[in-house]
Amino acid sequence: MSLISCGNVSLSFGAKTILESVSFQVEEKNKIGLVGVNGSGKTSLFKLIIGEYTPDDGTISKSGDTKIGYMEQFSLSLNVSMYDEVIKIFSHLDDMETELEEIHSLLEQNGGTNALIERQHLLTEQFERLGGLTYKSRVKSALLGLGFSETQLYNSISELSGGQRSKVQLCKMLLSDSSLLLLDEPTNHLDIKSVEWLEDFLLSCKSAYIIISHDRYFLDRVTKRTFEIENCRLTAYNGNYSRFLLLKEELRQAAIRQNINTEREIKRIEGIIAQQKTFSQERNYITIASKQKQIDRIAGNLTKVSKAPASLGFKFDTKTGGGNDVLICKKLCGGYSSDSLIFRDIDIYIGKSERIFLLGPNGCGKTTLFKALCGKLPPKSGFFSLGSNISVGYYEQNQESLHISKTVLDEVWDDYPRMTETEVRSALGAFLFRGDDVFKTIGTLSGGERARISILKLMLSRANFLLLDEPTNHLDITSREALEQALTEYEGTVFMISHDRYFVNKLADRLYYMEGGEVTEYIGNYDYFEQRHKETQIVKAAQKPESVQASDYRQKKQQASDERKRQTQIAKTEATLDGLSKQIEEINTNLLNPDIAADYIKTLELSAQLEALREEEEQLFAKLEALYEG
Repeated sequence: MSLISCGNVSLSFGAKTILESVSFQVEEKNKIGLVGVNGSGKTSLFKLIIGEYTPDDGTISKSGDTKIGYMEQFSLSLNVSMYDEVIKIFSHLDDMETELEEIHSLLEQNGGTNALIERQHLLTEQFERLGGLTYKSRVKSALLGLGFSETQLYNSISELSGGQRSKVQLCKMLLSDSSLLLLDEPTNHLDIKSVEWLEDFLLSCKSAYIIISHDRYFLDRVTKRTFEIENCRLTAYNGNYSRFLLLKEELRQAAIRQNINTEREIKRIEGIIAQQKTFSQERNYITIASKQKQIDRIAGNLTKVSKAPASLGFKFDTKTGGGNDVLICKKLCGGYSSDSLIFRDIDIYIGKSERIFLLGPNGCGKTTLFKALCGKLPPKSGFFSLGSNISVGYYEQNQESLHISKTVLDEVWDDYPRMTETEVRSALGAFLFRGDDVFKTIGTLSGGERARISILKLMLSRANFLLLDEPTNHLDITSREALEQALTEYEGTVFMISHDRYFVNKLADRLYYMEGGEVTEYIGNYDYFEQRHKETQIVKAAQKPESVQASDYRQKKQQASDERKRQTQIAKTEATLDGLSKQIEEINTNLLNPDIAADYIKTLELSAQLEALREEEEQLFAKLEALYEG
């Protein structure tokens, strides 16, 4: 069934065309990736779908049963905990619970009428069918999966950062009963572990979704169709991101071949026309006219090969020199106070021209380590040293060093005053700041534009050792590919923090994984790390002292035993509930019998039995919910 249908939709803002003749359909359970450069109209398309924007032409229709979930629609209350905020998604279940409690109280106090008992029966069935027994544990599991700790679940929304609030909004949307999810950069603010949780959630969910993302690894895992917006047009491809790239290139090459063959045929016919003109006979002019019509008809088959959007064009040059030992860390400890170290006893070695990555969950100390290495935060103990003639260029994740009141031109020129204005503007042009764009203030730029300014300043520094903290954040796919190419050709040394698994796979020589304040080295890219990290955990477990292993074995054995008992109790409780349900249904049927209804004493007996069964049922439901939550 079609959830939404978009037919020949166009959208403009003033003289600027955003989308032109866009058509597509989204069916149930479609898993779609929406890609395109920043500013191509992806978010505008989402706002057309939810009705925030009105198309200039064309129509967008949705089926009557389609419920659309979009993150901006899920507002937050600042004075409640994140758990209480997310649980609001299930307010209908909470209302049912409240009503069931009220009915139970009335039955205990006054006995029950047939209508009240029937209402309780129907409401209980509906509550179970809609997930009433598990919704609280689902909320908790989702928040933990998105990277919050147990202790954070009851923190007030007002205490959360902007990124954490975005995760709470994402959680609300994922748990809503929307039939179509519109996900705009859902992996922002998530570490790799949380992204993997989100991937598993999306792969198992029953909703259709469209995802705007620049995370190519993520798109490959969770999408089966790809929509690309390029030059205001939308083209649909079957397959994930990698498949889309292949199909797009195949279509481009096929169009080029067709055009070459068409142009060759036109030239052949033009040769015939030129030959006919030399004869100057009436029948020759008839042939000429006929052949010209043939050319006009064939020319109509020429396929327009779309011009690729403007992309970054740059390379990192380095200062000459620099020893083979670029960075040596020995027993390095750091943090913001001596009493609370974020990382400890860090040993790292980086040699000349290596491309090394630092991975780890959010908050483990990666950025703190980088600040220590570039002198912004003195280490608490241990030491690190940079090699001879090593100059460091540091890319900050949040671009904190940019001056929001300066223009783009002055931001760069003030740091490199020896350059001429022409040279600065030429460099800015390579980073897509052209014409009057150079007079925009930094404060008005998007995250992607600020990222490009920071990378440009880094390029102009000609540093031979780059510390890059999440350099692909805010960059679209085209810009990420340009950065990958520039770093591949870079002759200096790079140490990078990243959650972009595709980026890591493309560039990594080695990587360090930081967790619990410590680092472990892996030689290879992300896929290699993922495989070896699991193996390492097994080896570590095997290397524990025998007493610890025995304790772990007993603990795991006990946990397995407890789990078996829990499952057995669940099965028994469900079977008992099933039997109670049948008894209750039988009594309800008898109470509706006119002959029994006329017998006051019999009715009282059955009502008493029904009340006792209902009370037992309520107790069993509470027990079952506790068992489900473990």
